[in-house]
Amino acid sequence: MKLVFAGTPEVAVPALDALIASGRHEVAAVVTRPDAPAGRGRHLVASPVAQRAEEAGIEVLKPVKPRDEDFLARLREIAPDCCPVVAYGALLPQVALDIPVHGWVNLHFSLLPAWRGAAPVQHALMAGDEITGASTFQIEKGLDSGPLYGTVTEAVRPTDTSGDLLTRLAFAGSGLLAATMDGIEDGTLKAVPQPADGISLAPKITVEDAQIDWTAPALRVDRVVRGCTPAPGAWTLFRGERLKLVQAVPAPDRTDLAPGELSAGKNNVYVGTGSHAVELMWVQPQGKKPMKGADWARGVRIAPGEHVG
Repeated sequence: MKLVFAGTPEVAVPALDALIASGRHEVAAVVTRPDAPAGRGRHLVASPVAQRAEEAGIEVLKPVKPRDEDFLARLREIAPDCCPVVAYGALLPQVALDIPVHGWVNLHFSLLPAWRGAAPVQHALMAGDEITGASTFQIEKGLDSGPLYGTVTEAVRPTDTSGDLLTRLAFAGSGLLAATMDGIEDGTLKAVPQPADGISLAPKITVEDAQIDWTAPALRVDRVVRGCTPAPGAWTLFRGERLKLVQAVPAPDRTDLAPGELSAGKNNVYVGTGSHAVELMWVQPQGKKPMKGADWARGVRIAPGEHVG
C-alpha cells in the first residue's frame, strides 16, 4: 500500500522505522506537528519523526492544523491507501479521515477499551495494572473508540517508570502496526468493534495530578512516582520549594514516621506515608540536576521532625 505516516515524538519513530524497513509498503510522506521551541535557546526544532523522515528522504508535511486546505489538497494528490498514526498530537477532521481508502489506523499504547486518551501508560502504572499492551484501531470521531485490528500485550515490571514501559511498547507496537498494514493490504484482517465493557479514560496527567499525597499508602506513592517519570514528574514541597521525586521505594520496615515526616541517616532518607515509609532514592531539587536522596539530605541538613508536603 501507499502510506502516509502521522506521528510526532520519539516514541513514534520505531513504528516509522518498521514501516520503512518492511519493504512491502511505500511510505510516501509523513505528517507531523510544526517545529517547536526546544532547549535553553528556545530555537525551533523539527519533531523526532520529521528528523527521521528527512534522513530517509521522505516528504514531510507540517500543517498547523490538519484541516488546512493546502495540507488536505496535498494529501489528496498523494492519494494514500492508508494512514498509520502514532502519537500525532492533533485532532483529525472527518474530511481528512475520508481521504485514504482504508482510513487512518492508530497505534495506541493500551489494551483498548482500557485507558482511552492521551496518557494510557501513565494511568496504567498509577492504577497498578500488571498487564498492559498496545492496540491498532480504525480512527473514527470518538476518543480512541474505533474498531480494533489487533493487540499485543506487555507485562508491567515492578520498577517500571512510564518512560521504561513506553519505550518497550513503542518497539512491540511497531511490529503490530506493520502487521496490521499487511493484513489490511491482503484482506486477511478486519476491524471488530471494541468491547462495551472495561472502558476507562486516561486524560493527560497535569502537574497538579503529580503532586504527592503523603497520607496515601506507600504503594500509591510508588505508583504515582513511577507513573509520572519522566513527565510531568512527581513532586512535593520542601521548605516552600518544589522537590521532584525521581525514585521512591517502599520501605515496609519503617512504620515510625508520620505522613510527610522526614528521617535522614548517613546513607538514606525516608518519608512517612499513610502506611509505612518510602525511601527517597533519587530526587531533583528546583533548578538542579537529579541526585541521590541521601546526598540531597546531607546538603539540606534535615532537622528532626521536618516534613515535606
